[in-house]
Amino acid sequence: MSQGFDVIVIGAGMAGATVAAGLGATHKVALVEAEEHAGYHTTGRSAAIWVRNYGPADVRLLTGLSREFFLNPPADIGTDRLALGRAIIYLAPPEQTGILDGLIGQALGIEEISLARVKALVPALIEGYAVRAAIETDGFDMDVAALHQFYLRRARAAGGQLMLRSRAGRIDRKNSVWEVETSTGALLHAPVVVNAAGAWADEVAQIAGLPPLGLVACRRTGAIIDPAPYQVEHWPMVQSAAHEWYIRAEARTRLMVTPCDETPMPPHDARPDELDVAIGIDRMQKALSIPVRRVERAWAGLRTFTPDRSLAFGWDTAAPGFFWCAGQGGYGIQTAPAAGALVAAMIKGEDPGAAAAIIPAIDPMRLRGRSGG
Repeated sequence: MSQGFDVIVIGAGMAGATVAAGLGATHKVALVEAEEHAGYHTTGRSAAIWVRNYGPADVRLLTGLSREFFLNPPADIGTDRLALGRAIIYLAPPEQTGILDGLIGQALGIEEISLARVKALVPALIEGYAVRAAIETDGFDMDVAALHQFYLRRARAAGGQLMLRSRAGRIDRKNSVWEVETSTGALLHAPVVVNAAGAWADEVAQIAGLPPLGLVACRRTGAIIDPAPYQVEHWPMVQSAAHEWYIRAEARTRLMVTPCDETPMPPHDARPDELDVAIGIDRMQKALSIPVRRVERAWAGLRTFTPDRSLAFGWDTAAPGFFWCAGQGGYGIQTAPAAGALVAAMIKGEDPGAAAAIIPAIDPMRLRGRSGG
């Protein structure tokens, strides 16, 4: 059951899949996944919209660098709907006008728009909720499943092995080589381990005998409603300037509603909380005259943040060959093409191009003092 590799990637969600695909041409890669399906947790529960003005500076750079991939993907991507344009509307009640000014002031494509124009785009807008509004026009919906499967196919086509139902139970370093024993009894060896375990990344590090970074997994809740009598397929995404709630079209005829909750909790298979669902609907209904007769479906996922909310990509100085790829929060899908390329370049010791500018800011070792390690 013992197998040798160049790199063992722990976690087969979007982060792990992009890294495995990026390394496949030059490295023999094992992609180790605890669940029965790759991407079962965060990747499979993404809200699936690309928003340039989202997250800290390092995230925004990778988001921008990923845009070209989404708009002009490889021919074998497996869909003609990888990126479908959808504008984003920011609504500012009186107490949020300062936040709106901050968004516009970034000079990254958010422009003020009249409330009359918002009403034309979103007929359900309630007069008096917002005093000002802005629009971001270059957003788009993403086909997350197609993107994830593309990277998994690339990894396998290059000779990588996807090992499902294979939780890492022991991770040791012996004679400059990492040894990973999985729940199936497989014994894997490689000089490099990539920790792309999402909400479980700190736990994986501790199994390897390394201090955690202080990652925080936060629940995000979504609910699907029927917005009849409104036809919402071409509506923009609509949210408050303070990001207290948003809606976006789902499956053409439905709306997804979220209270933008971030409830810290231990890593687990997240389930929606009825109160969060109700809060999201209540916040939406203060702005939009959409009756909600019933919730058709609700779900929750985990978004994992570092203490300073920037990414954590880089080598662990406490153990040679251990690489962190964690802390993607709610940005992991929209940054995936550039993030995967960056991590692969860092591991191979190659020039990552424009992404090199953020490497100091995303060094995971900046967090060690904060987490007590």
